[in-house]
Amino acid sequence: MIVQRVVLNSRPGKNGNPVAENFRVEEVKLSDPITEGQVQVKTLYLSVDPYMVDPKLVDGHLSYFLGGIGMPGLTSLIGIQEKGHVTAGSKQTMVVSGAAGACGSMAGQIGHLLGCSRVVGICGTPEKCLFLTSELGFDGAINYKKGSVAEQLRELCPAGVDVYFDNVGGDITDTVIRQMNQNSHIILCGQISQYNKDVPYPPPLAPDVEAIRKENNITRERFMVLNYKDRFEPGILQLSQWFKEGKIKIKETILHGLENMGAAFQALMTGGNIGKQIVCISEEFTL
Repeated sequence: MIVQRVVLNSRPGKNGNPVAENFRVEEVKLSDPITEGQVQVKTLYLSVDPYMVDPKLVDGHLSYFLGGIGMPGLTSLIGIQEKGHVTAGSKQTMVVSGAAGACGSMAGQIGHLLGCSRVVGICGTPEKCLFLTSELGFDGAINYKKGSVAEQLRELCPAGVDVYFDNVGGDITDTVIRQMNQNSHIILCGQISQYNKDVPYPPPLAPDVEAIRKENNITRERFMVLNYKDRFEPGILQLSQWFKEGKIKIKETILHGLENMGAAFQALMTGGNIGKQIVCISEEFTL
């Protein structure tokens, strides 16, 4: 049997952004028929995620893609993924960066459901800001490309920030930390602004920001989904129930065709998606 797969064609370099040309589609022959202990699966949809950048390969640095035969996300079939864990309390203010992406949009909605009195998202376009406030119920949204993020944070979070769900890192994170309250919490889900830079992971904070974090006793915990495998089943059940009740909404950005996997990854890394970035391989089943 001849099938197609996407493989790494070239690396973007230590401080280079990924482009579609870093990937290529090739054909490979599989054994036919399958033997005992094997299964044959027809791919319908592929998930596109930042974790396709593997920081463990080069001494903890983030600037290289996983090489070899393929990439882990390229074999991910349609499924349910839990990437957010938020513990909130009454009258707490939560800020979510990368809020229009899959993790951020879900985290903000869950924050409201778990008791945050105010949820503010940070994203990169007016369209995404409108999506957060009009469709997902965020209390406010900041376009980091327009105006001062610090000033907008002060306006939208007058009581300071208690929970920060961090998907981006860099200057945005530094700005949020400077307005976080005593004994507040950072959930370090991702650092997408740093993934194509030659820096350690998690990226260290600037010295003055680290001093603020320590002085205000702000926790900064790295979130690893595989550390919560015992919560997968109850988490999926709870998310499913909220979805059925209309309490959470899910949005996908879908490109069609395996040949567009590289373009989809490039779009994901540059903020071109709203919600979950997906590549449709076969339309036999509709999401």
